[in-house]
Amino acid sequence: VQLQAFGGGLVQARGSLRLSCAASGRTSGSYDMGWFRQAPGKEREFVAVISWSGGYTYYTDLVKGRFTISRDNAKNTMYLQMNSLKPEDTAVYYCSAGARTSTGMRGRYWGQGTQVTVSS
Repeated sequence: VQLQAFGGGLVQARGSLRLSCAASGRTSGSYDMGWFRQAPGKEREFVAVISWSGGYTYYTDLVKGRFTISRDNAKNTMYLQMNSLKPEDTAVYYCSAGARTSTGMRGRYWGQGTQVTVSS
């Protein structure tokens, strides 16, 4: 499975961005998919996961109520709608395909990151 993330950029606090992750590969639609992020000097952290069917979603408490994960299997694309952005959301965002866990997700395949910068 190959993943490509895009849609990052510079936005002011309280603004919105939508990230996309295009997947390719014969079995790409059978994986749970999700987003992680890594801020400068910090470890990569889980953000959100969506099941392969789209019927299950789970978020870190840090973004719950502000971010929405979705996917369109017909287009082999996953999205992350980010609203009410805060400066602490600044990070490189990575999309991943793998399996959900009780606390987030275990990524098996990874895309390249896309930078999100939120100015105060």
